[in-house]
Amino acid sequence: MKTTEATIAAQLLQIKAIKLQPANPFTWASGWLSPIYCDNRKTLSYPEVRTFIRDGFAELIREKFAGADVIAGVATGAIAQGALVADVLGKPFVYIRSSPKGHGLENLIEGDLKPGQKVVVVEDLISTGGSSLKAVQAVRDFGGEVMGMVAIFTYGFSVAAENFAKEGVELHTLSNYQTLINVAVETGYVSSDDLDALDAWRQNPAQWNK
Repeated sequence: MKTTEATIAAQLLQIKAIKLQPANPFTWASGWLSPIYCDNRKTLSYPEVRTFIRDGFAELIREKFAGADVIAGVATGAIAQGALVADVLGKPFVYIRSSPKGHGLENLIEGDLKPGQKVVVVEDLISTGGSSLKAVQAVRDFGGEVMGMVAIFTYGFSVAAENFAKEGVELHTLSNYQTLINVAVETGYVSSDDLDALDAWRQNPAQWNK
């Protein structure tokens, strides 16, 4: 029987939310060349995948963060999934902007979050952790207690692990890069000859393929 990690990895490949092209890499906004492209927003268009992720999040939060008061989604990619899992858990939901809106109350956190409440932050994707941890800081600045973060997928960069450890944030993901590569090889999505290139990218993405 497939693990949750492997099932989600296979689903992400199947619906093309993740694409692997080691021979024809993508260029990220940062300028990095990458053999992988990830857009987890696509999961929302597939009810079976969307529901599997929602239920996976709910199970993870019940297990790891049982005392949570509020679910917070990081804009924009995790707003929908965060709201879905909050509904299943019967918890209040808020979402965190990347920057304050430029009018009205100029809120950074949308919804009704109260100081002292215990919050689980939902993300769609973890790369270096920079933007995700800004969302954590926004909750902390507001007076909320961040219990931890859950995400659909992580690239597994060592810098991300270091950043989360430095900020004291417990992170759990439904799937990850290593599982994805294993599934991609097993299903013939990529060949075993591509493994060295795919592993080298994760070890040093900034210098890969230069």
